[in-house]
Formats: sequence, C-alpha cells, structure tokens
Amino acid sequence: MLLCSVGGAVAAVAQPLVLGRTLDLLLRGETVGGWLLLAALLLTAEVVLDALTALATGRCNARWTAAVRTAALGGLLRTAPGRAGAYSPGDVATRLTLNAADAGTAPAARAGLTASLFTPAGALVALAFVDVWVAGCVLAGMPLLALVLRVFARDTSASVGEYQRVQSEIASRLTESLAGAATVTAAGTWERERARVLAPLAGLGAVGARMWAVHGRAVALSGVLVPLLTVAAVAVGGIRLSAGAVTAGDLLAICRYAALAAGVGSAATLLGGVVRGRVARERTGELEGLPPVRHGTRALPAEGPGTLELRGVSVTRAGRAVLRGVDLRVPGGSTAAVVGASGAGKSVLAAVAGRLADPDAGRVLLDGVPLAELSRPELRREVGYAFARPVLGGGTVAEALAAGPRRVTADQLAEAVRAAGAASFVDRLPTGVDTPLAGAPLSGGEHQRLGLARAFAHAGRLLVLDDATSSLDTATEYAVDLALRHRVRPGTRLVVAHRPSVAARADLVVWLERGRVRAVAPHTELWQEAAYRAVFRAADGDGAPPGGVSEGPPRGAAAPGGSRPGADGFADRRPDAVREQEVRG
Repeated sequence: MLLCSVGGAVAAVAQPLVLGRTLDLLLRGETVGGWLLLAALLLTAEVVLDALTALATGRCNARWTAAVRTAALGGLLRTAPGRAGAYSPGDVATRLTLNAADAGTAPAARAGLTASLFTPAGALVALAFVDVWVAGCVLAGMPLLALVLRVFARDTSASVGEYQRVQSEIASRLTESLAGAATVTAAGTWERERARVLAPLAGLGAVGARMWAVHGRAVALSGVLVPLLTVAAVAVGGIRLSAGAVTAGDLLAICRYAALAAGVGSAATLLGGVVRGRVARERTGELEGLPPVRHGTRALPAEGPGTLELRGVSVTRAGRAVLRGVDLRVPGGSTAAVVGASGAGKSVLAAVAGRLADPDAGRVLLDGVPLAELSRPELRREVGYAFARPVLGGGTVAEALAAGPRRVTADQLAEAVRAAGAASFVDRLPTGVDTPLAGAPLSGGEHQRLGLARAFAHAGRLLVLDDATSSLDTATEYAVDLALRHRVRPGTRLVVAHRPSVAARADLVVWLERGRVRAVAPHTELWQEAAYRAVFRAADGDGAPPGGVSEGPPRGAAAPGGSRPGADGFADRRPDAVREQEVRG
C-alpha cells in the first residue's frame, strides 16, 4: 500500500513539471509528442496507483483488524481466569470490536500519512528546481501548518481516549442489564435501569463535541492557510514571470506545486485516523499483554492415585486474605467435600486445586508433582472441572461435550450422558446429541447436567466440582453422585458442597472458616458440632439435613425406623421405586 501511495505521489509530483515543459514547447511551436505522451502516462499511472492503493488499504485494514482481535483474544484466553475477570463482558466486547477496528486501520493510516507528506516534500523540491524564490515563499508558511497539525494531534489523542473509555462503560452497563433482564422486568425497574445505562451518555456527547471542535478547528485553519500560501506562491510566480525569470510553463508548474506543497494541511484527517488507531491499540494491547499462565514440562507419574496436597497456600484478592496458610492432603481416589459459610474461600480453594488460579504463597501438588511444573496438556488432561453455570459453547450437544483435552468416542460420550442423568432429556431432543445447542431448550438443571457429562467424559485423576449440582433435585443429585463413584473413571474428587447430603456422601469434609481449614474429618463426626450444622442452616432453613440423612449413625449402621442403608452407608428413605430404578440403572 505504501509503495502504491508513494508511486502515486511521484506521478503527481512529476506531472506539473512535464505539463509545464509541454506548454512551453507548444508556445514555441515545437513538437510535443514525447512530452504529451509522458504526461498521459503519468496521469494514467496516478489513477491506477490510486485504485491499487484503495484495494491494498481495504485488505490491509481487514487483515490487521483480524490480527489485532486474534492477539487480544489470545491474551485474554491465555491468562488466568481471575485476571481476565477484571474486564467486564461489555468492556471486552468494545475492545474486540470498535477498538480493534480502529486499531486495524492504523497501519494503513500511517502509510497514507507518510505518502501524503511525501507529496508536499516532493513538490517543494520540484518547486525549488523551478524557482527558488517561490519555493522559499511556500516554505515560509509551512511552520504554521505544522503547528496546526501538532495541536490537532495532541488534543485529539486526549479526546479519543476518553471517548473510547466512555463507550466501553456504556457497553458494560448494557451487558449487565441484559444479563439481569428478567430481574429488571420482575422488579419493574426498567426506567431506573435505562437511566443507569445511559448515564454516561451526556459525557460521551461532550467528548464527541470536543473531538469535532478540535477537528473542525484544524480543518478551518488549514483551509485558510492553504489558499493563502497558494495565492502567495502564484503572486511571486507572476512577478518572476514578468521579470522574465520563469516561463509560462514554469508558472503553470508553480501553481500546481504550490497547491501540492500546501496540501500538507489536508493531512489532518489521516492524522486523526493514526491517533485513533494508536489509542485503540493501547486498549486492545492491554488484553494482549495480560500475563499468560506459565506451564512447565513435567508429567505426572504413571498410574498415580491422584493425591492432592496444598502446602501453606495463601491467596489474596483485592487486599483481602481469602485463603490463609492452608495445609491439606486429600488421599488419592477419595472424595473430599469443601464446606464453609459464604466468603470462606471454597471456590478459591477449588480454583487453586486445579490451577485455575495460582496461590500468592505456598504450593499445590498432585501425586507429588507441583501443578506449576506440569505441561499444559498434562495439567488439563488430568485435572477436570464442572461448574454451577457451565459454558458449553456452540455446535451440537455432542460437539460441546466432546470438546476437551481427551478424544472421546461415541460410546464414551453416551456413557457420560447417562452417568450425568442427562440421557432422559437428551434422547427427547429432535436429533438427540446431534441437536444444535442453540435449538435445544434446556432448563438450568439440564444445562448443568450437560456440564457434568462433559466433565465425566474427560475425567482425569482429579475432578473438581464447584457447586456443579446446585440446580439438581436431591434424587437426581444422589443418582449423579452414585454414577460418579461407579461409572466414571476412578480418581480423586474435590466437591464444593452447600448441602449436607453432598457432604455426607464424601469420604471426608474440609471445613473452611475465614480462609483457614478449621477441620478435616468425616461428615458424621463434624455434624456433632453446632457451628458445623450452622454452615448449612442458611440453605436448608431449619438445619435438618435433607434427603433423610440422620445426624448420628455412622457409615454402615442401621438407620432408625428400619430404613435401608444407602450406598454411602446412611439411611436411604427414598421410595422403593426410586431405589429399584437406580439399581436397574
């Protein structure tokens, strides 16, 4: 693009000289065949090169915009989720769309600006070749034009940065409002919400007006200076013509060169594009420059049981200690439930355990190997997650569930769907697992079960369930837990639990309190403490454990009232039909 732009500039600069020479030959009655042909060739070259410049500009803008978006998105995806979460969805959307588009035009704008400055520079040189006095006259007015452009660039930079920031703020508020649209409608607060979303609009308008004022002032000043310089150059050229110092052809060239040289004032628009692109690139560069998660090269020992260890782990968020010197060992192959009051650090512990976040102090080990030393493929192949609100992505149900670190066969996928209790509704979809997710009306519980199915299909030696069964009813949750024990690849389970029934089925319970491990023991032992029972009281109302789990009987003991012991050793008071259906399953 730059080559075509400069080539067009060369053709434009050469034309006045050739036309002037042609005019002089015509006035003297001499042959002008060669010069006239050259003038035609230069004009044709200028037109063709301008067309090629436009084509190259479009391709350049498209490719750079794609490259900027890819780099920014890559930086966002490579960093730790906690760092990425600092940017709201609306802010990210603004940076990846509007800002990336502005940043993508910057290289072409810089090339165009360079070429636009080449033309006045070449015109000044050619003007000096024709008559040095006229060149000096035009050169005397250049500092004023340069000052106009400098002030324009300075003021535009500040205004553009503020404009893009306010745009991002409005987008962030809008996405927040859309995410809570049902709540806003139910509460009848749409007028208040609209006012909140549009509150920054007045500031956006003020910044926009200031930007246009800066641009208009620069264009107006250059629009006055350019004609004055052109008139001054023509006046000096006329005087030199009357003195016999230049010819009529030279005067024609002087008129054209004066206009080309003064055309530096028209660079304001291109300069504005460069400034917008630079400021926008800084915003996308923030995402691109997010520190990536560093991985090692080690692998886990073969056939390891999945023993999880946290040694002196501390995590600080926003200046507050979320985890404080946590020491924990979860034996390989066991299930550990993490319980605690709101804000105790359960989800942070779950994130650290599978290296979705790194601790500020201490180490996390799996089968004796620090997670930070594992290669990325090894880490994600052996450590899996299931979340309360899983993100399944696009495509069909099968494609969403198969996406992950392991190759999953159709049979393995079907088994994972059954283990997660999702087969009943997946089979009712129009084309089963081949139904596009966009056309599958899923409830919250069904969506959550598909997330569990994906985690089960890719299960490694450590599986972390962060409130992953919160939308399931008690019977379904029990069936999923039973399948997790017997139908999913054996390994260690770390379960963030809010229900006593989940904690009761675990081999041990990790009780967190204010970021510290208060106790590690079986549920039946901890249930004797009133403070432990109080952890679940807010969720269950009266503190009675759901699902018929009694406070006292240990695993394998007979349940009161003749109830049969369940698979986990606690009283199974579900209807016989439910038990029989589970056994058949």
